[in-house]
Amino acid sequence: MFDVAVFGSLFLTLFVIMDPPGITPIFLALTSGRATKVQRRMAWQAVAVAFGVITVFGILGQQILAYLHVSVPALMIAGGLLLLLIALDLLTGKTDEPKQTKDVNVALVPLGMPLLAGPGAIVSVILAVQHAEGVSGQVSVWAAIVAMHVVLWLTMRYSLLIIRVIKDGGVVLVTRLAGMMLSAIAVQQIINGVTQVVQGS
Repeated sequence: MFDVAVFGSLFLTLFVIMDPPGITPIFLALTSGRATKVQRRMAWQAVAVAFGVITVFGILGQQILAYLHVSVPALMIAGGLLLLLIALDLLTGKTDEPKQTKDVNVALVPLGMPLLAGPGAIVSVILAVQHAEGVSGQVSVWAAIVAMHVVLWLTMRYSLLIIRVIKDGGVVLVTRLAGMMLSAIAVQQIINGVTQVVQGS
């Protein structure tokens, strides 16, 4: 009833794409200045949103994209542009202004989607569900998805300990670093989308 190869393959794929270690500085930057209790709740919300999106696309992904006439490259480019906007805010320090962020739940956007549940993760899950054979294959696929989200939650939940060590100055440094990393991720995602469009034409 359980296929270890399928589980391991999808788990490693999602680990590379969702990148729990890489999401840590971005999570710290986006949630800095908030109470610890709020940050913990946002970690949980981000993972819940990502899991919800991944689940929906895992079950109905192909039908949704076909109904909306949206191609995978278009999804990648749109996600990249959204991430680039967030990255520019981090680099320019706009997220340090409470007036702009106090009413914004970054756990939903950009953390939940498209950072965690981005085009790469969505496409990987759609293909894994589609190619899984029998009950054991499906169980293994969904077990890998659940396990990955547990890892993401643990990573963000305990990354809050870092804030106590690095203090405010360190948070600013991490914010700028996160902005650089996120901008690179965004540009790469756009490039991948454009490349696929060119190759498909």
